[in-house]
Amino acid sequence: MNTHKEFIDGIDEPDKRERVKMILDHIKEKYPQLKEEIKWNQPMFSDHGTYIIGFSISKGHISLSPETAVLDIFDEDIKKSGYERTKMIMKIKWKEKVDFELIERMIEYNIEDKKEMTKFWR
Repeated sequence: MNTHKEFIDGIDEPDKRERVKMILDHIKEKYPQLKEEIKWNQPMFSDHGTYIIGFSISKGHISLSPETAVLDIFDEDIKKSGYERTKMIMKIKWKEKVDFELIERMIEYNIEDKKEMTKFWR
């Protein structure tokens, strides 16, 4: 699997497939400068070779990870959105509303904070 399209096409359930596509397409349209990648069988976006945000899916939710440092910064906003959070991921249940504004703020934080970073991870 090498592309986001291949990842999306591999999701068996149509409603989940469409939801993942909607989120990834939104990011791609809003941030065309970000590179779409598949690493560790997960779709992610990078900027000048550094990780910005990644996604994975499970039976009950889509996981989003902009890295732990960013989740910590946005912890209160995550709680206000009603999402569950672990140390490394934010979970959006399949039936929950997607808070695109929160996702965008996390992405924009990472783009700015990592603009001079040369490593993939923090």
